[in-house]
Amino acid sequence: MSTKAKTTLAGSILFCCASVVGVHYIQLSEKENLRAGVFRDEERRRKKEQRKLNMQELKEQTELHQALLQTQQVSNLPSNEPISEEDS
Repeated sequence: MSTKAKTTLAGSILFCCASVVGVHYIQLSEKENLRAGVFRDEERRRKKEQRKLNMQELKEQTELHQALLQTQQVSNLPSNEPISEEDS
């Protein structure tokens, strides 16, 4: 076999091996990306469910607050203003 043929054969083998290794690397990275997508979806679903529970709890607390305001005598409703020394 001539030197030119040996060089061509070696180049073809190297190219083939590099292609196989490259394809395997791409497949592994795609598999990791898909797995990360599943984890992101699970986290998104968990947060959505938590928001839903929080909104339900807020609604229940608001209803309870309104019911308590109707049944109990409240002299001063709470405000967001700080208590001054004159009020004490």
